[in-house]
Amino acid sequence: MDLSNSLVHKRSQSRICRSSFPPALILQNDHRRTNLSVSKPLHVSSFEVIGKGKRAAIQCKAYEADKSQPIEAAAAAAAEVKTETAKRVKIGIYFAIWWALNVVFNIYNKKVLNAYPYPWLTSTLSLACGSLMMLISWATRIAEAPKTDFEFWKTLFPVAVAHTIGHVAATVSMSKVAVSFTHIIKSGEPAFSVLVSSCLLGETFPPAVYLSLVPIIGGCALAAVTELNFNMIGFMGAMISNLAFVFRNIFSKKGMKGKSVSGMNYYACLSMLSLVILTPFAIAVEGPQMWAAGWEKALSEIGPQFIWWVAAQSIFYHLYNQVSYMSLDQISPLTFSIGNTMKRISVIVSSIIIFHTPVQPINALGAAIAILGTFLYSQAKA
Repeated sequence: MDLSNSLVHKRSQSRICRSSFPPALILQNDHRRTNLSVSKPLHVSSFEVIGKGKRAAIQCKAYEADKSQPIEAAAAAAAEVKTETAKRVKIGIYFAIWWALNVVFNIYNKKVLNAYPYPWLTSTLSLACGSLMMLISWATRIAEAPKTDFEFWKTLFPVAVAHTIGHVAATVSMSKVAVSFTHIIKSGEPAFSVLVSSCLLGETFPPAVYLSLVPIIGGCALAAVTELNFNMIGFMGAMISNLAFVFRNIFSKKGMKGKSVSGMNYYACLSMLSLVILTPFAIAVEGPQMWAAGWEKALSEIGPQFIWWVAAQSIFYHLYNQVSYMSLDQISPLTFSIGNTMKRISVIVSSIIIFHTPVQPINALGAAIAILGTFLYSQAKA
């Protein structure tokens, strides 16, 4: 009988600890009366004895009955939501800056090439300006210099070769055709990526990826056939740029595994090595005599603002690439691919408006189909 009474007594105590408090709980201590009103039932989560002897106090922690976690966990979850929101805002700002800088670069780049048709020198100046900006940033400690070794530069070399070819080829393309046409053809880069990965690396892709290439290839072909100012050198330049950037991405993924260089410094090192590779070829293809004669002609026709055009295209080229690499540090490749697709749309539309590029409806349809295919490709690769 005593055993059963003790069991009942313990069970009732346990039920009191686990059960919820009533909506109105009246606590009476000596002569004072305190009313504790709780809108929602509470569950006890833990007891803690503070102090010793007669002055010992009991600290009781509780959480709402309809919650699945204690108050501390809920606060941590709320903080995590705020952190995620802040991260998304940061990525949105990166994307907005990336697109804006890219649009400005393409506008000034086309202005320079129209007045000064020397794409090899223009490409060299872009890389030289970015390299100089980063060297100054490291020297003044605005940015922390990366810790590199011979192995780093060795793995970066094939990436730099591909980057150099892609950069020059795209600049040659834009010197011959409209900016919008170059970017329409460059939206076909996923087709080159699948082709190279399948043939050279033996990779296989889901059927949806192969199906997404149909609108990409078809849209690019339709845009090329209906382009009013079609130029074979401009077309081939954009195609070679696509192929080179695919190899750049492949070499970059293979060579940079386990490296702790930030996106900003990685692109800075890439620019410097590309500059070293490109400079002798630019001198051999065009040469100082052609550059000097063209420079005098451009200054006489455009005036001093031509110098600002050259400086702007060089500065904004580095900035937009730097921001894109910084964005890649924060987001997944899928999100970056979608952002790159939207960037091309902004460049195509803005260049058509600013340069008054004549566009036929069938040409615009081809561009839209190609860009839609690029978007479907990024979704299929997810």
